[in-house]
Amino acid sequence: PYQKLIGQIIGVAIIIGYGLVLPWTNSAILNIAITAFWLVGITNAINLLDNMDGLSAGIVAIAAFSLAIGFGASGQFSELLFLSVFIGALIGFLIFNFNPASIFMGDCGSMFVGFLLASSVLLTDVGGRSRGIVSILAVPALILFVPIFDTTFVTVLRKIWGRKASQGGRDHTSHRLVALGLSERNAVLLLYGLALLAGLFSVLVRELQPVQSIAIITLFTVVLTLVGVYLSKVKVYEEQQEELALQNQAAFGFLLNLSHKRRIFEVVLDAALIALAYYGSYVLIFGNFEASENWTLFVKSLPILIVLKLSAFLVVGVYRGIWRYTSIRDLVTFFKGVSLGSVLSILAILLLYRFEFFSRSVFIVDGLLLLFALAGSRMAFRVFRQLLPAANVGDGCKVLIYGAGDGGELVLRELKNNPDWNYAPVGFVDDDPLKTGKVIHGLKVYGGNGSLKTICRDNKVEEILLSVRNVPPARLKEVKEICKELDVSLKRAFLKIETVDFE
Repeated sequence: PYQKLIGQIIGVAIIIGYGLVLPWTNSAILNIAITAFWLVGITNAINLLDNMDGLSAGIVAIAAFSLAIGFGASGQFSELLFLSVFIGALIGFLIFNFNPASIFMGDCGSMFVGFLLASSVLLTDVGGRSRGIVSILAVPALILFVPIFDTTFVTVLRKIWGRKASQGGRDHTSHRLVALGLSERNAVLLLYGLALLAGLFSVLVRELQPVQSIAIITLFTVVLTLVGVYLSKVKVYEEQQEELALQNQAAFGFLLNLSHKRRIFEVVLDAALIALAYYGSYVLIFGNFEASENWTLFVKSLPILIVLKLSAFLVVGVYRGIWRYTSIRDLVTFFKGVSLGSVLSILAILLLYRFEFFSRSVFIVDGLLLLFALAGSRMAFRVFRQLLPAANVGDGCKVLIYGAGDGGELVLRELKNNPDWNYAPVGFVDDDPLKTGKVIHGLKVYGGNGSLKTICRDNKVEEILLSVRNVPPARLKEVKEICKELDVSLKRAFLKIETVDFE
């Protein structure tokens, strides 16, 4: 590591020696320090990202393409030509490096492309000196968002678990996506999509007003923060390592406990959502309002809204729920919280400013946007679980659930929520003709009368789980005969409550 760092520092000295720095502050010395950190950080971030076939090369190619768009838009055609050659080389390499790879990049290759890309960012004038500080800061970060996110994510979690940040391991973003059930190819493609989205935002930030850029960046950050929190819950360390972290690292143990009580995070998140919803309502009603008197109204009323709406959320019990179990009852609570917060906000504006020049429509739209944002953030984990396949589905025992009622639905949720069962549900079978062809949690309900044998053969069923407690004896006998003929295992699965013997 030290030899690599020395080489990187030499490269940094050459780049800075030619006058290429990030103009983030008014201090030349501070800009040099930031540039050095940027070059070394991005170089190593790309190196760390090289943990799956095609991931590093593809992300760098997408980032370089986003940067090339900026070069073209600002008339930097020499830089555009240089970057086009770089992109072409990456694509040519990616053809053989994508899953399943026949050639590999290695440390030398990943550090080279990382350093070249980080240095290329220093050439851009897009959104820079003639625009605001938001563009200067945001464009480079968005272009290289995926490696920055992955490195920050891994570093923080390794510190929490008492591991060295430089220590290797299968705990990167891509590894956690695979642990959730994605194939390596699909995990890489998903990260490509995030890189493309971040690149699109980098293009938008160059053209939008600073406040609009901040709103987009904040929304993007909120969404990715939710993704990061969800991925952080994926178990990638052994239980012995977790216990050792709790025993030997008191500070990290505190953070671990804090992560299970995410109330502080929820409050900060909700404050951001309140600000975004309020800003969005002004944009929808007035359009580009930063240069009008409405901007003054927005700025002076925003702190009041944040305080009152957070207080309303606390009063009605928004912070009592567990996200992964968000239900219709919780949505009603969110509606109460948003309604109470809106009423309190209107009363406060009325008392303080007599509601002069304020638009009533803004508060109506604000309430709707905030309700959608609040419900969406709480439903995010359930959405992620539905979008991502359950782990080990491909290798699990293919099981058919007999009974498409409440008991069958309960069994399916248990199998999906607990991958330790190692079951891959393929569908339901039910004797009720009214349920035939229906879909429950994405699985089809088959008719059971006379077609069970065909269903088992077509779906290569290995096991049938009886979720119905009282199956008619004649029907149960028929099911047993079919299972015996097809060599399919037959088990019962239902909720059981029994008395515990104290002796």
